[in-house]
Amino acid sequence: MRICFVTSGNLGDFRGATRAADIFMFPFHALGEVSYERELKGETNLFEDVAILSKTGQNVVVCGCYTNARGMRRKSVVVAERGRILGVSDMVNRIDGSEFRSGAGVKLFDTKAGKLGIVVAEDLYFPHVLETLSLCGADVALCVFEQLNEGLELNLTRAGAFFFGIPVCLCAYGYAEAADPAGKLRFSSPKSPCVFDLPREQEYHVVETRKRGFFLKRKTEY
Repeated sequence: MRICFVTSGNLGDFRGATRAADIFMFPFHALGEVSYERELKGETNLFEDVAILSKTGQNVVVCGCYTNARGMRRKSVVVAERGRILGVSDMVNRIDGSEFRSGAGVKLFDTKAGKLGIVVAEDLYFPHVLETLSLCGADVALCVFEQLNEGLELNLTRAGAFFFGIPVCLCAYGYAEAADPAGKLRFSSPKSPCVFDLPREQEYHVVETRKRGFFLKRKTEY
């Protein structure tokens, strides 16, 4: 699985690029704010631009944006494959009354490149998001972020990959990285664009634990 991280510039600047990859990742500044109302009226075509880019390269495009639904602003990630919009994933955790509202749920997209779990911005701070994606069979978790906070997100990327057994890739403004299920940093770069070949790794182990109580009485008669 070849992933191309584009950590600077906007989507329009990259439209003419021919760099081959299975997945292209863009952070939030690449698309900016998207008004659903204006998109539906045809006044803007930002989602269409994402779809066109995926059609041009015959691949998957994962792009961050700020969606606006009649004044309800959210941090979101739009996913397109080969000219078709697969869906939009919203950040599901709102912190301290932020101006960005929470979305409906965590999403997993089944694509030709694999099952892609999407982590939107600060959702990386909440382990249950990565855990959910792992339990649902994601091949990789793709985190689209804004600007990094003194390396905190880099540590969480490695920890999340280790705890939940899936590779985690992060694309932020000015930086990209990928961690493997062993918690090791496999790739990092401030360059834009930069490409990483992510190996397909699915390793399972039997984990047993002991717990007090938690038993069900068997009925002897029916």
